[in-house]
Amino acid sequence: MFKTLRMKNMTLFILAAGMGSRYGGLKQIDPFTENGEFIIDFSIYDAIKAGFDRVVFIIKEENYDAFRETVGKRIEGKIKVEYVFQKLDMFVGEENIPEGRVKPWGTTHALLCGKCVLDDPFAVVNADDFYGRDAYMKVAEFLRNAKDEDEFCMIGYHVGNTLTDNGSVARGVCNTVDGKLDTIVERTKIYKTDTGARFFEDNGDPVDLAPNTVVSMNFWGFTPSVFKGLEKDFEEFKADTSKDPLKSEALLPNSIGKMIKNGECTVEVLETTSKWFGVTYADDKPNTIARIHELIECGEYPNGLWK
Repeated sequence: MFKTLRMKNMTLFILAAGMGSRYGGLKQIDPFTENGEFIIDFSIYDAIKAGFDRVVFIIKEENYDAFRETVGKRIEGKIKVEYVFQKLDMFVGEENIPEGRVKPWGTTHALLCGKCVLDDPFAVVNADDFYGRDAYMKVAEFLRNAKDEDEFCMIGYHVGNTLTDNGSVARGVCNTVDGKLDTIVERTKIYKTDTGARFFEDNGDPVDLAPNTVVSMNFWGFTPSVFKGLEKDFEEFKADTSKDPLKSEALLPNSIGKMIKNGECTVEVLETTSKWFGVTYADDKPNTIARIHELIECGEYPNGLWK
């Protein structure tokens, strides 16, 4: 049974604990403007404009000093800033970590690591994705007006607008019914084609996607009630003996898809006019720099976000 939602503050939860292995560096704090701004800066700037009053970074503990000395210090006067760490032993136990496991346990686990501080409605975004102002405005409006604690939202993009020429990408492929998310499956290797996109089933069969296929870019709006379902799904993930002990991850789109199937929540898909771009690979950076520069030139953003 749904519970009535009491509106409090809004938090932006930034997923920044990824290892960045494909990119070849800590891309979350790689400058993209002549003023030294990162993609994260634009996310936070847009979130502030949309009415968010706190940002929480989920990071690896060893990256704390780098984040604090760069992003953290220059935004501390603009919005409340907090940090939480994604550690392998959290919700797992050190004795249960497979020998040789280095990779984090995935985005579902990342949210669970932030549970202790996420007691208000919150949005979730990736640190290395540029989502656009309109997307933040739509999520903020939804969170302000949500009537029930188990009503969530997701920003939906067309897959054709989210691909790179430099390799594969991971996207949550969505099916919607009357504006609500019906099913979502995380596909970790989607490739650009001449007619749209393609991924491969586990058995090797190719599946083609039309360019207007709705996908998730991991931009969600939640209330704290989401954690009940996430905890349940992560327990099932840990109990799955068929998974790769060194590389398997509990992925947020898959967890939310199970919650929808079980009738534990609803997710409204919010269409956005924003254009996504990002830096999945190092070769993506020049194009991203050029597109950010265009947005500054046309007045969408000031030349120097925090001046």
